[in-house]
Amino acid sequence: MSELTLTVLRFSLLILLWLFVFSLAAVLRGDLFGTRVVNRVSASGGGRPAPTPRDRRAPAVDNLVVTSGPLAGTRIPLGSTDILIGRNPGCHLVLDDDFSSGQHARIFPAANGWGVEDLGSTNGTFVNGQRIDEAVQFEPGSQVRVGRTTIELQK
Repeated sequence: MSELTLTVLRFSLLILLWLFVFSLAAVLRGDLFGTRVVNRVSASGGGRPAPTPRDRRAPAVDNLVVTSGPLAGTRIPLGSTDILIGRNPGCHLVLDDDFSSGQHARIFPAANGWGVEDLGSTNGTFVNGQRIDEAVQFEPGSQVRVGRTTIELQK
């Protein structure tokens, strides 16, 4: 082999080594500092999109309240949009829990109030202690357990 080929090979291996080191550092950073929380509150709208004429109804009085888990006491007012629950930073309720999936469950407006469904999570979603496999009615006073977090629908 020529000296030029050996030099190019050495630099290529050095670059691959540094790429490995940086990817390892990124993984360690994610494990040490957890999920990055995205702040969705804007100065003008308080984090909510402007209502369309179809959405202009009486304000919702239902709230999701985290009753147990690391986020106990968190209250989310329900409007006319779906609420995603999981570890993904794009979810409305971000859980830092190894037993929840990226997008674990969805709470959505239903014909008679609210519904809840599991989004194909590994560990399942439980409503009042029963594992659900399809969308079910979510009534005030009912509890949903996602990983180590329990959420209750309150008026």
